[in-house]
Amino acid sequence: MASFATRRLQKELSKIVVGLPPGIKLISAEDFQAWQLDIQVLDDNPIYKGQTYRLNFRFTKNYPIDAPVVTFVQADGITIPIHPHIYSNGVICLDLLSSGHGWSPVQSVESVCMSIQSMLTGNTRNERPEGDAEFVSRGNTNPRNIRFVYDDPTV
Repeated sequence: MASFATRRLQKELSKIVVGLPPGIKLISAEDFQAWQLDIQVLDDNPIYKGQTYRLNFRFTKNYPIDAPVVTFVQADGITIPIHPHIYSNGVICLDLLSSGHGWSPVQSVESVCMSIQSMLTGNTRNERPEGDAEFVSRGNTNPRNIRFVYDDPTV
């Protein structure tokens, strides 16, 4: 019998295959543990205009009760976006991705992509988070093991 997480992801994948909002494209979903999607900012934001960014989703057996682990990854010609809430190793500081904080099981892969798209669209600061170099040097790559303080609603 398929787990609840698998059934939920099968349902989400069926919807994604039919179509995604503009600027979001499924790259791979070979299993129900890891997916990759590309996103683009569709407005005229000069920081991100014409760029494509890749998101890596990792799911646990407790999805959607637990948030997926979502990070930006580099690929051929694809970089990690510069944003005050995105570290240079791809870790995203976003309360929506934090189980127990902003995450809700009604969220989906599609809604997470749209939220991140919106976060990029609204950004006007071409900079990394404060302390990026130190953060990255500590090897923090799993947002579940990081205690973020969400105190900057301006970005």
